[in-house]
Amino acid sequence: MNYNKKTVKDMDVAGKKVLLRCDFNVPMAKDGSGTITDDKRIRAALPTIQYLLEQNAAVIACSHLGKPKGEVKPELSLKPVAARLSELLGRKVIMAADVVGPDAQAKAAALQPGQVLLLENTRFEKGETKNDPELAKQLAALADVYVSDAFGAVHRAHASTAGVADYLPAVSGFLIQKELDVIGGALANPKRPLVAILGGSKVSSKIGVINNLLEIADTIIIGGGMAYTFSAAQGGKVGDSLLEEDWKDYANEMVQKAAAKGVKLLLPVDTVIANAFAADAESKVVKTGEIPDGWQGLDIGPETVKLYCDAVKDAGTVIWNGPMGVFEFPAFAKGTEAVAEALSQTGAITIIGGGDSAAAVQQLGYAEKMTHISTGGGASLEFMEGKELPGVACLLDA
Repeated sequence: MNYNKKTVKDMDVAGKKVLLRCDFNVPMAKDGSGTITDDKRIRAALPTIQYLLEQNAAVIACSHLGKPKGEVKPELSLKPVAARLSELLGRKVIMAADVVGPDAQAKAAALQPGQVLLLENTRFEKGETKNDPELAKQLAALADVYVSDAFGAVHRAHASTAGVADYLPAVSGFLIQKELDVIGGALANPKRPLVAILGGSKVSSKIGVINNLLEIADTIIIGGGMAYTFSAAQGGKVGDSLLEEDWKDYANEMVQKAAAKGVKLLLPVDTVIANAFAADAESKVVKTGEIPDGWQGLDIGPETVKLYCDAVKDAGTVIWNGPMGVFEFPAFAKGTEAVAEALSQTGAITIIGGGDSAAAVQQLGYAEKMTHISTGGGASLEFMEGKELPGVACLLDA
């Protein structure tokens, strides 16, 4: 897949209407008050919006929020996003009452350069997730140019992320451009040694990534719940730990593949186990493969922490996706914390692949020390897997 795409800077947008796909899928307070609990994604869209306004474009922003499944759900309206975006931009953001209905059409038609319009939640339309060409055509009819800046949604072929590019010239915004440059660069031409740290609970969800990284990485580090499938595959006792029985053969295959390719594959040598899946469970450290029945592994052990932190010390590039343990429980967050700290101290290019690892790095206060924190968990995973991202493939090549 070609990651060298045209950006907003390659397009003359002066006096034009720009349909801008953002990722405003922000967390909301559970009480139905419409309070945004974290506006990071709205802030991330500001550089592209401000650039377009400086170029004298009229901006028609659109995004999904939650999973309304094609129904209009007032609690998933983008109205609170429009209010917050107005505050951040210091200018009024006009809110449309629908996505491509009469209100959106009238407001888009009347929109002047320097103004911002926000369409209602794209997933209120049944055709959005089906990538319905009719909906894509109606969205495209509102504007002259399409700019994609929602990296968190580019792995989905939806009407607003991919379909519209069939009807409008399509380029990337600054957010997507940065993701393509940084992650694409690390995969295509990494500063070596390239160390990949993969955690999280399931081998099944990371097998494609491991497979792809075996072709390019110098070292692959495995942590989190998926490590127990590797341990069981090698004949270890894993007690009540997370185990994907059906994926044991794959785990062994990966170990053999790494050996054949001369890639260092590091697995835990010890593990912190607990007698229950609970924050206050009794815990102790045992060697990998020696977990008694009734106990389960919830974090990497102190010897493993040392081994993993040493492995990133002299790295040129480190890609990290997935926590090392159940970091929601402070007692079992030590592995994840140690890895985050080690990454904050290395001179390497450090890339955090969204999702839980991004949350952990932010929570622990190391975000400023990382080179790049991806804005898309699922998208960055599929990117690292070498899969084609439909929302990127549809953009014009540079």
